[in-house]
Amino acid sequence: MSSSFIYKVLTLLLVLSVSVITQTERIPKPRFKAVAFDYFVIFDPSSIVPYVEKEFPGQGREFTRAWQSRQFDYAFLRSITGEFRDFFEVTGDALDYTAESMHLTLTPNSRARLLNAYLTLAPWPDAAAALRRLRDSGLRVITIANFSPRMLRQNADRSGITDLFDELLSTEANRTYKPDPKAYELGLKRLHIKRQDIVFAAFGGWDAYGAKRFGYTTFWVNRFGLPMEKLGGAPDGTSGDFQGLLDFVLGRQEN
Repeated sequence: MSSSFIYKVLTLLLVLSVSVITQTERIPKPRFKAVAFDYFVIFDPSSIVPYVEKEFPGQGREFTRAWQSRQFDYAFLRSITGEFRDFFEVTGDALDYTAESMHLTLTPNSRARLLNAYLTLAPWPDAAAALRRLRDSGLRVITIANFSPRMLRQNADRSGITDLFDELLSTEANRTYKPDPKAYELGLKRLHIKRQDIVFAAFGGWDAYGAKRFGYTTFWVNRFGLPMEKLGGAPDGTSGDFQGLLDFVLGRQEN
């Protein structure tokens, strides 16, 4: 083997090495180490509507709004009074109240079908690819959600995204609900990193407020274009979809 051939091979290897290093340096490092999600950033709460519409024709949206509002009212009240119940049970209690308040007959079979809708939510179209992008960038991904462990797992399994999470963390772990500070604290206890290294991704304005008050860097994925809650303070960033969150977390300029 001639020395000129060896020289050419070594030169080519050197050029390739420099190219790889240069490309690596161009990839910005993430600004954070982990992202903690509310589940509705990933799953569409309005995917409940068709199930309700089938049971109560013409009242799907009205019933769903009332049901979901009562669901969180009950969670907040139970959090304040310390009367914890599994969030799936809370969801059932809210369903029963909503049907009664709207003077609708809820049969046992209808009740079972409507509750099952909370185990078969539709993910937002941009969710899976965005979660994969975060994981590929080296970030840890968890939930901090009021949903019960069963609700978290069955939705993730059905959508084929369970492997995109480091942990499906429910606030049931310490028997509370957001926006109780103890609920947000679960992220620190499970991730074992500094508060400033975690971004909390909120779906609701109230959740963005609670996470920000706790001390997390907070991004509000405001899917429905709602106004800011009048509670004082604001999230560190906001957008109507996952792309804004990716730009924020991965250190790119927001559009």
